[in-house]
Amino acid sequence: DDEEELEIAVDNTAFMDEFFSEIEETRQNIDKISENVEEAKKLYSIILSAPIPEQKTKDDLEQLTTEIKKMANSVRNKLKSMERNIEQDEARSSADLRIRKSQHSVLSRKFVDVMTKYNEAQVDFRERSKGRIQRQLEITGKNTTDEELEEMLESGNPSIFTSGIMDSQISKQALSEIEGRHKDIVRLESSIKELHDMFVDIAMLVENQNNMDQSVGFVERAVADTKKAVKYQSEARR
Repeated sequence: DDEEELEIAVDNTAFMDEFFSEIEETRQNIDKISENVEEAKKLYSIILSAPIPEQKTKDDLEQLTTEIKKMANSVRNKLKSMERNIEQDEARSSADLRIRKSQHSVLSRKFVDVMTKYNEAQVDFRERSKGRIQRQLEITGKNTTDEELEEMLESGNPSIFTSGIMDSQISKQALSEIEGRHKDIVRLESSIKELHDMFVDIAMLVENQNNMDQSVGFVERAVADTKKAVKYQSEARR
């Protein structure tokens, strides 16, 4: 009997060791996403401050966006698989199970937090890119309201912005910037849409941890933030 108990204890220790190493790996991945988000913010600023940003900066941003998406998907899948394992062991209420639930819930919230920051940065970049388009249109003698600008963006066709603009040197530069910014926004919207789908998924995961009262408010805030972004998103146009 003693031997059997010892075997169970050893098995359990090995299982928890593996669990903690998964937790650590996931935490590191979330930290890496967080670093990438900070890097993306810097690139957004560079792109916004240059009238015609260098292609390399845009390529770097594209690469970073892909990397964030890939890592975020991987973290989401890992958190969901941990949750399934916890649910399967729900019957065996134990100190270990409580530890696993607590670690899982801390990481899920950390993940939602990082992705919320990313989402906010994307929405801010979109708004500021839109502001640049509006200013360039003013230079060419076209004044647009916010609503008109949104309609133009929804159409996915930059020539709506640029028809009937006088053919002067200053207008050519403005046109070039308008078209570039428009492409940035179209690319961004596809990313915002993917992010929203992931968000709803991971927010549900945090909400499922109903032993944490504060999680619900947290999720509501996160989903509200993405809804804000998604109202900008029409069907992603490539």
